[in-house]
Amino acid sequence: MNYLRTIALSLSLFLVGLVGPIQAQLQMNFYANTCPNAEKIVQDFVSNHISNAPSLAAALLRMHFHDCFVRGCDGSVLINSTSGNAEKDATPNLTVRGFGFIEAIKTVLEAQCPGIVSCADIIALASRDAVVFTGGPSWSVPTGRRDGRISNASEALANIPPPTSNFTNLQTLFANQGLDLKDLVLLSGAHTIGVSHCSSFTNRLYNFTGRGDQDPALDSQYAANLKSRKCPSLNDNTTIVEMDPGSRKTFDLSYYQLVLKRRGLFQSDSALTTNPTTLSNINQLLKGSVESFFSEFAKSMEKMGRINVKTGSAGVVRRQCSVANS
Repeated sequence: MNYLRTIALSLSLFLVGLVGPIQAQLQMNFYANTCPNAEKIVQDFVSNHISNAPSLAAALLRMHFHDCFVRGCDGSVLINSTSGNAEKDATPNLTVRGFGFIEAIKTVLEAQCPGIVSCADIIALASRDAVVFTGGPSWSVPTGRRDGRISNASEALANIPPPTSNFTNLQTLFANQGLDLKDLVLLSGAHTIGVSHCSSFTNRLYNFTGRGDQDPALDSQYAANLKSRKCPSLNDNTTIVEMDPGSRKTFDLSYYQLVLKRRGLFQSDSALTTNPTTLSNINQLLKGSVESFFSEFAKSMEKMGRINVKTGSAGVVRRQCSVANS
């Protein structure tokens, strides 16, 4: 009997050894001893600058999303390439903004605590703080992420869900990151703030199937308005359009209302209504309160922020976020 107990205990400890690091990779207030003011420095910097550029909230949220979907949340989206093949050179990241903002925060932190706070943690903290300061939800951000040193454009292109995604593509790319359909719906809710370039959706207006046609899933009146007032041609790469018209500065449920009215800007927005599970999730959110949405959104953000994180010797702390070997 004692022999069996010993085996059971050994097996239990072995399993804990396997699972433990996954559960304990990150922790709240990770920098409490090494850089006690780290999170306040980030928060203060965001607070002092977000009023001058409130659109940065959506930009930083998008950056965090794009970072985590490629090699995990390791700050690799920030790395510059001399040969033009880093993540930020890939099509999905050409319109990502906020790189200078993150680098500016890093400079302040380096002056206070050299070589301590990772660029990956700065993205995670700053995106949360920016959303909060613009009236959106808050969520817990455990820290301790390490930075990666590898950044490939091809991986960004393969892993970041494009706005032209159908449901199957969305489901696959989210599942690859350990995210389920509920996470897909909730994280898509970030489209309640921010803007898009016409190039991300004009195929729906002018050439949906390659025959000069319009996406039948897009409300015809909305499409006509986009054509006449926003994106007059298929080749418009500069005009900016609100993703949640009339409410793009407010983190609320109106995005989901528009999706059900067939007025989601992207094909990926429309795709959420083509699956019974995601459609049901949208309807459930709309039956609830904004506070409930905030709470659920927070859970998915916390989950996303843990995707394939590097900790300890698995990563580094880059001294300059844009330089791989800094």
